[in-house]
Amino acid sequence: MGLRKQKGNMYPWVTHMHPHLAGECPHKCSYCYVQTNPRGVHPRWKGAPRLIEEELKVNYGLDKTIFIEHMNDLFAKGIRPNWINCILSHCWKYPENTYVFQTKDTERAFRYVGHFPPKFMLGTTLETNRDYKITNAPSPLKRYIWMLKFIEVKTFVTVEPIMDFDLEVLVGWLQNIKPDFVNIGADSKECNLPEPSPEKVKALISEVQKFTEIRTKRNLNRILK
Repeated sequence: MGLRKQKGNMYPWVTHMHPHLAGECPHKCSYCYVQTNPRGVHPRWKGAPRLIEEELKVNYGLDKTIFIEHMNDLFAKGIRPNWINCILSHCWKYPENTYVFQTKDTERAFRYVGHFPPKFMLGTTLETNRDYKITNAPSPLKRYIWMLKFIEVKTFVTVEPIMDFDLEVLVGWLQNIKPDFVNIGADSKECNLPEPSPEKVKALISEVQKFTEIRTKRNLNRILK
């Protein structure tokens, strides 16, 4: 697959994306855009997780912001430790880039502190503070607790696809994490998720803007209308 330029509904602040892994993400989130593709799931993203060793030869060059494993979760249980080490080592070969890692298993990611490349940012997904049981990933509460341990690391939180939440709790979590910014977006795949009201989303944005930057995605307009 190789290194690809950012496009579509991806983060606009990312310049490139690169997956080393193939197979289905172990989290099996019900809203996963990879597995709910209306055109069908590509064979690369079917079956058990696996490392495509040819991807470890891709030249990253320099001065890019690269989202690593945007089609999977590098730190999900089921991803072998030696695969994680190989992928992080690949990033280390090109230290002039900034690498973006996003995970719902912040506990496992914390074990690799000290192994990340020199310039990186780590994010997690908090679609809500509630545990709606729509994923095999650790609960939002567990993600939050372990995210607090990433001190002196550039972090971000993605609230996407946003689901109904408890305003005071979610705002408190985000404030305690102290992320460099918060992304907020909506379900764009018609997955019939429990969504908050426009008023609650506006209140969340208003409160979070008091202590960090908010980056909203275009798909949020559907809720805010």
